[in-house]
Amino acid sequence: MFSFFQKKYFLQDQLNGFVDIHNHILPGIDDGAADLNASVELIEGFEKIGIKSFISTPHIMNDYYPNTSESIGKAHNSLLDHLDNLGKEIKIKAAAEYMMDQAFLELLEKEKLLTLKDNMVLVEMSYFQPPINLNEILFKLQTAQYKPVLAHPERYGFFHSKSLNKYEDLKSRGCFFQLNVLSLTGHYGKGIQEIAFRLLENNMIDFLGTDTHQMRHLEKLSMAQLSKKHLELILPVIQRTRETFSF
Repeated sequence: MFSFFQKKYFLQDQLNGFVDIHNHILPGIDDGAADLNASVELIEGFEKIGIKSFISTPHIMNDYYPNTSESIGKAHNSLLDHLDNLGKEIKIKAAAEYMMDQAFLELLEKEKLLTLKDNMVLVEMSYFQPPINLNEILFKLQTAQYKPVLAHPERYGFFHSKSLNKYEDLKSRGCFFQLNVLSLTGHYGKGIQEIAFRLLENNMIDFLGTDTHQMRHLEKLSMAQLSKKHLELILPVIQRTRETFSF
């Protein structure tokens, strides 16, 4: 007899040994961990679900979080020293999440960017509208030998439509896509959840990240369940992320 009750699988069971490439665990420099104690609380929460390797990605956003390589490096070293004093064996590399705007173009011309790995750089855009010169930004990134990794493409409502043409255009321009794991749970809304699964079904997602800012994100992640069908869609992305960014 057909059952209306499909078995659910806890997503966290697949994340042991995962490298989280998008998070805000560095202390006191953006809207993530407010201080060292908050950083440690987040890291201990990650440990409970088997994640001990991180590429930290604080915002670099000119008007709100004017971080620099120096400010990020200082926060990174402070956290590493604190964790060492606590006897915690945690791997953390420092990168950034860059807002694609005019200030970013100016930064791109002046200095070397903080990358996830090699020449792969995490970028984002406003949730209200894409930058007017988006194509120019992507072109200049690639001219400078960087590969853009677009953070949470599923969260940009202006790209949502019956077709995936706008996403296909971005992929054709050399963008990798990094999905937020909580998008699969409906945390950001049903529409974003639906687009997340459509992107997965069309093999458009390259990497996975948590985008954790605070403990409630980890609490939701620890309870996240997926159907077998949806779990099978995300497992290759988990594995690809782990293999690409392990250090």
